[in-house]
Amino acid sequence: MLPPIDEIVSNFEFLDEWDDRHQYLMELGRKLPPMPEEAHSEANRVRGCASQVWLETRVDRSGPEPRLNFLGDSDAHITKGVVAVLIAFFDGRTARDAREADALALFRRLGLSEHLTAQRSNGARAMMERIRADAERVAVAA
Repeated sequence: MLPPIDEIVSNFEFLDEWDDRHQYLMELGRKLPPMPEEAHSEANRVRGCASQVWLETRVDRSGPEPRLNFLGDSDAHITKGVVAVLIAFFDGRTARDAREADALALFRRLGLSEHLTAQRSNGARAMMERIRADAERVAVAA
């Protein structure tokens, strides 16, 4: 089970060396709940990532505002950790809040912006854009 985003941020801030942060990122990826095989579909595949990445957006309409929940997976360990960080950041937010949340600022705070390869950074942006687009679609429909 993924820790809350505040705990992830605290743990990243506690780790001084990038190698330790790198290991923690992979550990977060291993904590992602398993994604059902049928969710590894073309509809859930995130385009723009060098690795294979899947994100499934689920909408909880039980409250006054729809909330987004995510499942994710990747075939690459580091990328799977990036997926985990984004899910921890966005999961459970209202569609309106997810649409406006600044995941790039989070990545800068965690040091991921400066330590991820250009391909992984582009993939992370593609994931963020996908989540924001899904949030926009849900917010407009609400």
